[in-house]
Amino acid sequence: MAAAAGALAGAAALVTLAVGAVGAACGAGVGPGGGDRSGPAAGPGGAVLSGGAVPAAGPGPGGAGAYDVARTSGAVGEPVAGEGVALWAYGRFAPPGSFVPSTALTYDRTLVPAGAWIVVEQSTERSGTVVRARVGGLKAGHAFGAHVHTAPCDADPAGAGPHYQHRSAPGADPANELWLDFATDAAGEGNAETRHEWGLRRSGAQSVVLHAEQGGAGARVACFTVPFGGYGTP
Repeated sequence: MAAAAGALAGAAALVTLAVGAVGAACGAGVGPGGGDRSGPAAGPGGAVLSGGAVPAAGPGPGGAGAYDVARTSGAVGEPVAGEGVALWAYGRFAPPGSFVPSTALTYDRTLVPAGAWIVVEQSTERSGTVVRARVGGLKAGHAFGAHVHTAPCDADPAGAGPHYQHRSAPGADPANELWLDFATDAAGEGNAETRHEWGLRRSGAQSVVLHAEQGGAGARVACFTVPFGGYGTP
């Protein structure tokens, strides 16, 4: 019984919505919504993570490095004054139809093995939106594409819908979308951050899809359902 409970806890996604902090910053449905750097966030064991950072031990098996890996557009670092976390979500990837269901699905177990993990944060403030993602246990040394999509994950990779767009447009554009492309290191870990001066529509953004290659398209290799908040944005 204890082993079954542990497996269930390991596979299921954990989501914490800091609604009170968001309400204080944005008001109830007022203002542009969106986000900025993170504040406190709840960890997989219910612990509060100071500053919204992934703990030094990491959520993955065997430990993971601190949430400080740089990407080409800058480093993912500590929050600054006045910024608050809206959402912190953690999940472990499992194939569709697994005995223990998960909100994180892998469609290509060569690139995203079962048991690999993902953490997604959305931080919010009147000034805009910040979304961060961190992964572990993926294929080492691979350049993944990643985008926020409009629908929850499904056994069919296409079920997550198209990219979330701030303004409806015919083509993929990182300035109009939430791109989180990253490359994994020798340990199979990677992370990314995207910032925009606009908020998210309520229920408009519902998942993060990992792609086999970077850029605006590519085969969908994994998906994580994330209930992004559209705080203050119709």
